[in-house]
Formats: sequence, C-alpha cells, structure tokens
Amino acid sequence: MQRSLDGEHRRGKRISTEELQRERSVENYLRGALMPRWMERLREIQSGTERHRSRLATDYAWLREQHADDPERFAREWTALVRDRSFDDVNGLVQDHNEWYPVERQLPIDPSTGEYVLIAGRPYTREELTPEWALAQFPPEL
Repeated sequence: MQRSLDGEHRRGKRISTEELQRERSVENYLRGALMPRWMERLREIQSGTERHRSRLATDYAWLREQHADDPERFAREWTALVRDRSFDDVNGLVQDHNEWYPVERQLPIDPSTGEYVLIAGRPYTREELTPEWALAQFPPEL
C-alpha cells in the first residue's frame, strides 16, 4: 500500500507557529532539558562523594584489621593511602558547579557586595574532596 504525504494520511500534530518562531539558543536548550544540568551535576557530585566514602570505608576497615596491633603503623599507612587517593572525578564536577551554577540558575547579584546571593542563607559553592576531608571522615586512629 502506498502512502500519501499530504492530506488525510499525514500523522502527528502540526507544529504551531509559536513553536516555529521560538528562538533557538543554548539558554533555551538548557531550560528545556528534562532535568537541568545543574541538578544532574549535583546528583553526580552526591553519588561520586558517596562512592568515594564507601571505598574509603572499605579500605579503612581492611587496614585497621591488618594493623590492629600497631596504631602508629596504621596511622602512617592510612595517611599515605589517603594522600595518594585521587578525587579528580568529583572535584572536576565541583569546579564546574562552582563556576556555572550561578549562571545556570540566573542567581541575582547583591549590589552591595557584587557577589551572588546566598541560597537559603548558604553559599551555592561546594567544597572539593581532599585528603583532609577523607581524614576527617576516617581519622588515622585505631
């Protein structure tokens, strides 16, 4: 059976004039996403942080077990292990968040300070994961 492309055999809805005239821009693209990029990125930061915390917990428990009788060696080896750990995957997302979040959310600027306004009384920036963060989560003590 041959199909006709005109008239009654056409399927789907007509595109409205308003839709055809809507400006195509990066801003409209970002606004039109199912989930805004800033929200996806915050979710990725959260899951990446949890992933690192879980891996640190596993390594911490294993090393504590290995050096249960030698607290000084545990502290030395745990600190060295944490200092060698890379958090670059999450830190790259944190850097992107800190740079782009105010633009993506169109945060207003406080005219008296020239800084972006606080979100619910808190800064919008996120802290990067560092060895100090890891050692605060899992102290080098038995």
